[in-house]
Amino acid sequence: MKYAILTLVFVASQFVTAAIPKFADPNQEAPKGGTFIRSIGGEPPTIHPIMSTDVFAGRVHDLTMDTLLDRKITDWQWVPRLAEKYDIAKDGKTFTFTLRKNATWHDGKPVTADDVKFSFDAIFEPKYQAAHLIPFYQSIEKVEVVDALTVKVTAKEKYYKNFDVVAAMTIIPKHVYADVEKSRKMTRTLVGSGPYKVEKFDRGQKIILKRNANWAAGQDPYFKGAYNFETIDFRFYKDENIEIERAKKGELDMIELRAESFVKKTSGAPWDKTLLKKKIENDSPKSYAFIGWNFRKDLFTDKNVRVALAHLMHREEINKKFMYGFSELATGPVFNRSEFASPRVKPFLFDTKKALELLTASGWSDSNKDGTLDKEVNGQKVPFKFTLIYPNKDTEKYWTLYQQDLKKAGINMELKFLEWNSFLKLLDEGNFDAAALAWGANDIDWDPKQIWHSSSAVVGGSNFINYKNAQVDKLIDEARLTLDKPKRVQTLQKVYEIIADDAPYVFLFNSKYSFYAHSSTIGLPGDTLRYGLGNNFWWKQQK
Repeated sequence: MKYAILTLVFVASQFVTAAIPKFADPNQEAPKGGTFIRSIGGEPPTIHPIMSTDVFAGRVHDLTMDTLLDRKITDWQWVPRLAEKYDIAKDGKTFTFTLRKNATWHDGKPVTADDVKFSFDAIFEPKYQAAHLIPFYQSIEKVEVVDALTVKVTAKEKYYKNFDVVAAMTIIPKHVYADVEKSRKMTRTLVGSGPYKVEKFDRGQKIILKRNANWAAGQDPYFKGAYNFETIDFRFYKDENIEIERAKKGELDMIELRAESFVKKTSGAPWDKTLLKKKIENDSPKSYAFIGWNFRKDLFTDKNVRVALAHLMHREEINKKFMYGFSELATGPVFNRSEFASPRVKPFLFDTKKALELLTASGWSDSNKDGTLDKEVNGQKVPFKFTLIYPNKDTEKYWTLYQQDLKKAGINMELKFLEWNSFLKLLDEGNFDAAALAWGANDIDWDPKQIWHSSSAVVGGSNFINYKNAQVDKLIDEARLTLDKPKRVQTLQKVYEIIADDAPYVFLFNSKYSFYAHSSTIGLPGDTLRYGLGNNFWWKQQK
């Protein structure tokens, strides 16, 4: 799961449909060629395959890097990718993968079992600062080279996702990345074995990918209709209004939309003629948005304060004013509709009276009647104030409403917009009060260790707010070794309940629908596939 700029997408009432449409299947006869231009929402600070942590770099990796296996977007089953076959031993802790004989890196060198072993070892190389990846691979004991094309993976314990994390591990070339000091400087280039190669990375402008005609998995039936564009042109537009105008002029082939824009900004020419808007629903894992409180700051170590701040976020009003009443108020650390989200947890509703009661109980009051709450700490009178950082101008109006409601309650919140790279730097340093962003979609099977376990509260780790709860740690560790899924769901629902009650984030909204628009020059098998939009199966229409 990777950091994503908070972009909230919700459904508007006049566009609701009664039933989910039949999911499309990929078109294996899709034509090859042409250029696909889209914005990825922001510029990645680096596209290094190990060290990058943001969703923008992840979008580049999805097209340029390979894994041993892949998930089919139609049924979520495994399909061969770099590995042509695999075997799971009866003990459930030993996995053997056989690589394709014709697999090569973008520089023409062959992919070998040594590369797979190196890819695993590199995750634990301290100089690579891959703390965000380590939680997934801690249960793997070793990766052994059997021969040039065969690797054997042995797990220490029966973590229920052992096979999944190995199958989905990004494989990188040893001959390129073994020199750590040299490769750390490779922020704008990468060498992979995937269906596209990085041709150009122009800072502040774009990333150009070129189709890899020698991609090893390209002839497999499942992938025959995939990765059809000859060139993919990623732009770095962060403002949705700019994206919309570019798309209207035919300069972007696809844009993602918020419900507000879908309703208010998509009528008249060229909409529904040369620019086609879509509202879709599918079974893919969903992202969620939040405001995170930095537990390194004394202000946010008090649970009463965090819960009070949740009660002062008028999500109902934001939903009504900007989202047409069709969002769902998030209740905890995974999408509401996930089986791991406890139905016993209810959202914190806007309640100024309740918030003030909690703050009073924690010693906050307006002692000098200046309109701002204060509290005596170590003999000093401290005003209740903090700064919220955020990297997306489109959501600024939500934080402005929050700021106004906090002010009425005697709390001063300063708003500070930051460019993505500067924002990430403060998160990694732990140098912030509160931060607004989103987590990208995770796997269907939830493992909270990466974000919520105290062992992840390290430099470069995903627990960047420094949340620590011994009971949560214990239950997460227990769940990871529980192979019986109903029992694991029960345990993780308890984790969900504890985290929700602790209020380390203000969990914002969940979306059921997604909106996007694409050029009429783009062909697609259907508006969506079952477990994702399926734009890897799009193609350029033949004239």
